[in-house]
Amino acid sequence: MGNAVNVTSQSWDQEVLNSSTPVMVDFWAAWCGPCKMIAPTIEELAEEYNGQMKVCKLNTDDSPDIASQHQIMGIPSLLFFKEGKVIDKIVGAASKKQFKEKIDAILST
Repeated sequence: MGNAVNVTSQSWDQEVLNSSTPVMVDFWAAWCGPCKMIAPTIEELAEEYNGQMKVCKLNTDDSPDIASQHQIMGIPSLLFFKEGKVIDKIVGAASKKQFKEKIDAILST
């Protein structure tokens, strides 16, 4: 595990909602093929944007309450938070280029 922070129901508010920087949360599960496929990309992004954007991973099997609270219907789903509010999302596996475009747009606002 690199720079991506594993979050749970217990650490959600502190790590995501109260973060001073924007946060990208990867909603995933161990049995999800596409989730495993994008996992290395998520780690790379966590490293590249270290200090600018916090990258978190939430296992939907371990924290179903958070997943349902954010109406996660399919995984992988990536939600982007700023000041505790969802400002954007990507559902399904996307390319690193697509993730970077979204992150750069959020960081420039």
